[in-house]
Amino acid sequence: MNMKLLESLVCPITKGRLEYNKEKQELISYQARLAFPIRDGFPVLLEHEARQLNAEEISKSK
Repeated sequence: MNMKLLESLVCPITKGRLEYNKEKQELISYQARLAFPIRDGFPVLLEHEARQLNAEEISKSK
């Protein structure tokens, strides 16, 4: 993931910061409680493509 690109991306729902999870290849919005996939190097910032974060993942952000 290009870190310069990541700095300019925001969550499409909250317009808040996204955190990059290299291991899972996801961009995480803790505010929206969603993880957006990165496929073939491209972030897929569509709500219907995102997965819901579980309680454990959300608690890690605090």
